Amino acid sequence: MKVFVVIPTYNERDNIRPLCEQILALGGEWQIVVVDDNSPNGTAAEVQALAEETGRVHLLARPGKLGFASAIKAGFRYALGREPDYVVEMDADFSHDPQYLPQMLARAEGAEVVIGSRYIPGGGTRRWGLLRRWLSRGANQFARWMLGLQVHDCTAGFRCYRSEALRQLDWEAIAVEGYSFLIEMTYRCQQKGYRLAEVPIVFVDRQRGKSKISRRIIVEAFFLVLRLAWERLWRRFA
Repeated sequence: MKVFVVIPTYNERDNIRPLCEQILALGGEWQIVVVDDNSPNGTAAEVQALAEETGRVHLLARPGKLGFASAIKAGFRYALGREPDYVVEMDADFSHDPQYLPQMLARAEGAEVVIGSRYIPGGGTRRWGLLRRWLSRGANQFARWMLGLQVHDCTAGFRCYRSEALRQLDWEAIAVEGYSFLIEMTYRCQQKGYRLAEVPIVFVDRQRGKSKISRRIIVEAFFLVLRLAWERLWRRFA
């Protein structure tokens, strides 16, 4: 079973080596694709060293900070070109613990998409302030209600896709660039009729570096949900 793990990075030099080592230690045919947006702190050089040492880490070095969604798309293209069975996406800062990967892969035997979820029994968050907890839960509840989503954590960036499901989904057409991409991917997968499953995870806020969540990302997600809700309503009554 061949699994490619796509990890977008920007200034993650301190995290990327231990993260990759933990993933590769799971055994099997795990491969890692790191998409680095020209990190000034030498992240790409660290990844290149790992690639040479392991033969199972791949570096996609990009010329600048091009955004989260485009990094995920680049990683998907690279992974799918190498005929994997599954493609995983996750963050580089250890907020997504590699220990959950075997559980997600096992759950994927009965689903096209598996989401590492903070908002089902057994899931949760650590080291978050009250405001961030409120924003995250509120965003998920708003998106679920407006779009009729079945999953509880539609903004989660820890996911496992069956490769054939990704090939059949037009994710290249998703135009948003921030973490709104995750909401629209959830919506498009559900509209496609895919089986979506959730595995409980505890999301631990990063210990090194800075969060990449911004006000612009929050606003983009809000207007995306409104646009998709209008699209859904239009289809229902057209």
